[in-house]
Amino acid sequence: SEFIYTVPFTPLVGEKMEVFYNPEHTNLRGRPSIYVRIGWNRWSMDGPQEQQVVRMEPTLSAGLGFYRTELVVPEGAWSCDLIFKDTADATLPTAFFDNNGGLDYHVPVQIKGQNRPQVIQPLKIVHVAVEMAPIAKVGGMGDVVTALGRAVQDEGHEVEVVVPKYDCIDYDLIENLKQEASFDHAGTKVRVWKGQVSGLNTTFLEPENGHMWRGCIYGCSDDNVRFGFFCGAALAYFDAYKVNPSVIHCHDWQTAPMTWGPRGNAKSVFTIHNLSYGVDLVGRAMATCEVATTVSPTYAREVSGSPPVAPHLAKLYGIRNGIDAEMWDPRDDPNLPQPYGPEDVVAGKDAARRELRTRLGLKHLDVPIVSVVTRLVAQKGIHLIKHAAWRTVERGGQFVLLGSAPDPKVQAEFNALREALRARYQDRVELVFKYDEPLSHLIYAGSDMFLVPSIFEPCGLTQMIAMQYGTVPVVRKTGGLADTVFDVDNDEERAAVAGMETNGFVFESTDQAGLDYALNRALSMWYNDREAWSSLAARIMTQDWSWFSPGMDYVELYYKALRS
Repeated sequence: SEFIYTVPFTPLVGEKMEVFYNPEHTNLRGRPSIYVRIGWNRWSMDGPQEQQVVRMEPTLSAGLGFYRTELVVPEGAWSCDLIFKDTADATLPTAFFDNNGGLDYHVPVQIKGQNRPQVIQPLKIVHVAVEMAPIAKVGGMGDVVTALGRAVQDEGHEVEVVVPKYDCIDYDLIENLKQEASFDHAGTKVRVWKGQVSGLNTTFLEPENGHMWRGCIYGCSDDNVRFGFFCGAALAYFDAYKVNPSVIHCHDWQTAPMTWGPRGNAKSVFTIHNLSYGVDLVGRAMATCEVATTVSPTYAREVSGSPPVAPHLAKLYGIRNGIDAEMWDPRDDPNLPQPYGPEDVVAGKDAARRELRTRLGLKHLDVPIVSVVTRLVAQKGIHLIKHAAWRTVERGGQFVLLGSAPDPKVQAEFNALREALRARYQDRVELVFKYDEPLSHLIYAGSDMFLVPSIFEPCGLTQMIAMQYGTVPVVRKTGGLADTVFDVDNDEERAAVAGMETNGFVFESTDQAGLDYALNRALSMWYNDREAWSSLAARIMTQDWSWFSPGMDYVELYYKALRS
């Protein structure tokens, strides 16, 4: 609404609509004239109104503020497509234009009497990934695959997920699983299984060469061979069973070979979840995909100069991940002692806090609880986590950690930390070294502050989950953490630019002093102004971190891939 909006907000077929555009916030600022190119149905509508270019009129004198034009929505329209320019002749080499970063602007159109705009020409999106929540999850990728798939499916598109059939999958969470067929690939029989996971049609490929019978998802010395075979098998499955996807969405280095394999007419979208792994494969995927994404705008900027990304920067878009708003909803969470929302956040969190302290053997005191839920790896700032544990209890608080380290040396360090903390603060600290999904829900609800001191963080989901539960994040300003957490003392202007309100405490340096700067301010606010703290907790619960908006952004990119 700062630079483009329509009246009505959702135009109706057969009726007039007005388009308003303010060039002051775009690259058309200062241009003497503003024109708009108009099309319908993703530029695909035939007939006399297929496309037109009209001059927009200023709503104020001297060409200030918004420009306006009026048009009639034709029969058969389901999307109004817009590109803004400074001339009616787009062939001029000096022409300026605003095409929304290559995505164009698209306004959904509604048929009178319907409750929502309809997708008249749905896409068929197939995600190919090696993780999928909740059945085969190691990190955030699994959450993204499932939640993004559901968000796009909810918009009326057809979605399928293709994953390996590991022997360590949680099969209790798959509905209607059955083997449907098999085929030969590279000298190996591959069984095709079908089922539903979280409402998504899911295909499981099980090669009989044992690649997926390892008792784990990652961690084998031949992971590149295992996942390379999986990609080849997925492409063979597409061909043998005439899957015919519109877009193949590939996730991280493990499925990078899908982008350069024989995929017929399908376009590919490649998402970088973490550039720390499989750099060579990522670089090749960047060269061969139609569109590339990464999981937050800031992380996209941070990796823009890296060798695998820089030559193909025009393809890259940063879209913030979302969280599954149904799974992480304190109003309807069976893992909590009582439901709550922003209106009763104090009572709800009090109940969760009591339950958490009882469950973990912490003393029932009127002090803040600082929590961490993470994998204990260097990326997550483990030296800062250790320091935060000591700083919290030194200031009278309680500290809870849920997670474990894949590196035995790091795990041994945290085992020693637990013993040292227990020796001095037995009833104020608990470190739980395992993944426990129900306990994580209780920790999010029962904590007052949630710490994410990552050295780098492509997106991060835990800070958004914490805010859903009214727990105030304390984070380092990097990657997706910078895009989602805005400091209550210093970030009002940055939050306003993002259309947000301040919601946490932020630090920038990677040393203990930087962490102390943010954590001490959070603890002081809790101790000294409980009313303001409760107001902050209620406010952050109203912020929307669902997949709705990111899902719509991905739909735009799928259409862009089709045009490539």
